[in-house]
Amino acid sequence: MADDESDGPRALITDREREILLGNADVTEKYYHVVVTRVRKRIQRLANEIEALEAHASLADELREVVCNDSQGSDTSAENAD
Repeated sequence: MADDESDGPRALITDREREILLGNADVTEKYYHVVVTRVRKRIQRLANEIEALEAHASLADELREVVCNDSQGSDTSAENAD
């Protein structure tokens, strides 16, 4: 497994994809768009899994909280939500 086990498995993107999306990697424009497409497909799969998360009492709400809080640029908002 390529993920750093101390941090657990990846959530949506790999460390390398994160580096590329942030513009911190020297890749061709074509490869950048390959990465964007790959991430978009994962987002769509996640959207398709919402139904299962909704079946649980709080998982869908927890996901929404993390995504909405993190979209405001705070890396620690999910940790401080307790």
